[in-house]
Amino acid sequence: MNKKTMKITALACFMACVLVWVPNLVFQVASPLWLLTFLVAPVGIVLAAMLKHKWLIIGNTVMLFSFFWLMFGGYLVNSITNGQP
Repeated sequence: MNKKTMKITALACFMACVLVWVPNLVFQVASPLWLLTFLVAPVGIVLAAMLKHKWLIIGNTVMLFSFFWLMFGGYLVNSITNGQP
């Protein structure tokens, strides 16, 4: 696989991870598609690491742990507001 193809694939992995969060965050629809981040993001990380492209590595790593960060943020907002909307 050449470098351009690997870069496009790593970027596509990042974009796919961002897009699977759209139903949950934007439309407030409980969609299990976010689970794909655990499968797609590591592929993007490996491809970006092979290219030594640090921004793609960081982006795909952020998306790999996005569930945990979003869950932490939700609990933090809930604790600050005492559960009141």
